[in-house]
Amino acid sequence: MLNRFMLSTGLLICMLISACAAQADSAWSVYRERFVSAEGRVIDTGNNSISHSEGQGWGMMLAQHYDDQETFDQLWRWTRRHLSRPDVSLFSWRYDPRDKPAVCDLNNATDGDLFIAWALHLAAERWNNANYASASRSIRDAILENLTYEMAGFQVLLPGIEGFRRDKSVDINLSYWFLPALRDFAAIEPDEPWQQLIDDGVELLDEARFGAYLLPTDWVQLTQQGELTPAANWEPRFGFDAVRIPLYFVWGGRAEASGVGSITAFWNDPAHQPPPAWVNVVSEERAEYAVSRGVDAIRAFASSQTLPSATPQSQDDYFSATLLLLTHMAEDMR
Repeated sequence: MLNRFMLSTGLLICMLISACAAQADSAWSVYRERFVSAEGRVIDTGNNSISHSEGQGWGMMLAQHYDDQETFDQLWRWTRRHLSRPDVSLFSWRYDPRDKPAVCDLNNATDGDLFIAWALHLAAERWNNANYASASRSIRDAILENLTYEMAGFQVLLPGIEGFRRDKSVDINLSYWFLPALRDFAAIEPDEPWQQLIDDGVELLDEARFGAYLLPTDWVQLTQQGELTPAANWEPRFGFDAVRIPLYFVWGGRAEASGVGSITAFWNDPAHQPPPAWVNVVSEERAEYAVSRGVDAIRAFASSQTLPSATPQSQDDYFSATLLLLTHMAEDMR
């Protein structure tokens, strides 16, 4: 009787695992069909069908997670061919097929560079590929050389090579602190300042909380004196950048950050359900529409709640669908 029970239980577990795997494969297949072109370009359907280093890096991360090396290679080839900068091992941030040339701005976006470098690192381990490992190392070196900067005793990530640093202040974006990558890079390169970036990022997030809900804004100014304020050149919103912070910080093992708690408290406030897509931390103006399914998945993940289905629905644009799959990837790795 006991053996029969154990056999039945084992079969049930296998069936559940198989069902979960099939659901995951279906989610990736739907995502790939809707947002990845045949040549390997990730298409931002919510932004005039442009592409950017962020999307290419996210796509590469997901392809390796779903063990799809063919798509990974297509994404990596397209990224190198169209976004590689000629002067440094980083990537131009935006590709618009309507422009001539399609890449008009050579400046990079540091989060996209981190995504690509981490995807290559993970792929090198998964598929035992030395070329991926070498490319990841080259990008990491370029990030350290060109995009790390000390201000007011903090090690910060510049959002790009150009346009964010001044004599007495720097503009930062805390959603660029992609902690899962920084944590792995700190483990393989302990003599480099990756761990300091993590620790200082947590401290900056804890101090960059503004307004009634103590929320970080998408863009923050840090002065030489260590003062943190909403950056002057952007609306003072907790919005489409900052919504990614809880995903990255919880995924990277720093759920204790006070800034993460402030964000989840805002999202879970029973007086404002469903939570708005953005809020102005100064005026308290709120978006008239709710967060997307992708952002709601981040809310659930950071709140230790059940995630929505990873399979993109018709209402999910590129951004929402990507956040859905990334959150499930984070849950799988937690």
